[in-house]
Amino acid sequence: GYQHLVVMLFGILKHFDSLRELEIGMKAEAHKLGHLGMNYLVRRSTLAEANIRRPQEFFASVYAYLLEKYAKFLADSRPDKSYKGQTHEPKDWEKLLFMMDSTTITLFDNILKGVGRHPKPGKKKGGMKVHTCIQGNEGVPCDVEFTSAATHDHFMLCPGKQNKGDILTIDRAYIDYAKYEEITQRGVIYVTKMKQNLTYEVTKSTWYMNAEGLMQWKEEFVIFRKEIKSKNEETGEMEKKTIEHHARIVTYIDEKKKGSAKVIRLLTNDLETEYEEIVSIYKARWAIESLFKQIKQNFPIRYFYGESANAIKIQVWVTLIANLLITLLQKGISRSWSFSGLATIVRIMLMYYIDVQGFLEHPEKDWEEALAAIRESPPEADEAEK
Repeated sequence: GYQHLVVMLFGILKHFDSLRELEIGMKAEAHKLGHLGMNYLVRRSTLAEANIRRPQEFFASVYAYLLEKYAKFLADSRPDKSYKGQTHEPKDWEKLLFMMDSTTITLFDNILKGVGRHPKPGKKKGGMKVHTCIQGNEGVPCDVEFTSAATHDHFMLCPGKQNKGDILTIDRAYIDYAKYEEITQRGVIYVTKMKQNLTYEVTKSTWYMNAEGLMQWKEEFVIFRKEIKSKNEETGEMEKKTIEHHARIVTYIDEKKKGSAKVIRLLTNDLETEYEEIVSIYKARWAIESLFKQIKQNFPIRYFYGESANAIKIQVWVTLIANLLITLLQKGISRSWSFSGLATIVRIMLMYYIDVQGFLEHPEKDWEEALAAIRESPPEADEAEK
């Protein structure tokens, strides 16, 4: 398992797009592989078979182990407002914040059930949906599930995974009144975006105006009702039951949008918190969108090292491991580096015998020492002086 992990990490970090590239890359570094604990030179046929046979759960367990080991470091390394790029002081609720979303990876073969059809030939393509949950003060996935692209997002909305006091921010694809009520009963707060076609009863509505007499924000207390089928504990038969979910709708004007201002409506079960905090909680959800973009831009997940569902899941898990390792490297140095910049440096210097952390702290050090040595060395005597 270890050697399989090393080979896959080598391919992901070096950004190889095929098994052939990975095999040639390993051959080019053959004299260094022993230092990685490798006792043989992998062939692409061997790796392809390993990706079919070795369960993807092994790589999931490696990721879970690394996350558990470094979770405290990730949380404690959150910079304060004085740090470059940090716009605000970390808030107390960020430690309790969880963001949930999914991203779809398009596959060339119909391995997993896809959604829609290709616009040109009309042939349906496969797709895998990666459901992800990240904790606000860690910035890396803490819970990951794989399904076909046709699976609805609210599959991931499991109230039993949240604890009392947690705050969950999600997009409007997760609307499910029954689960929202269960979340509320567990003492968990959620903030999501409203859909336009929702039916509800308004019990109280208040408008808040600014000095110019324009609406600053609007607050509505509402009740959602839904009929569900539940099992009667006495008779064991299924029967209809109406559930009620009490919630709050916060409407505000987002003036930071390009062009004209936009009206945003948020739904939450928090009936007391100031609307500014509710808005801040929802805006924090964009961190998970940035994570998806970061992974797709810096790692080769458009091309896979196998055609089976297991091989694809293995590659995604190794990509998440690589993302976690580079994130740890980024948070472990004081110099400001972008994630893409670090990923490029790691790709170039992966097999160099060099103090990577020292180099990233002071990349110009060796050059400055070389220039200083040239200045200090005495000039050579010419023939006339001799």
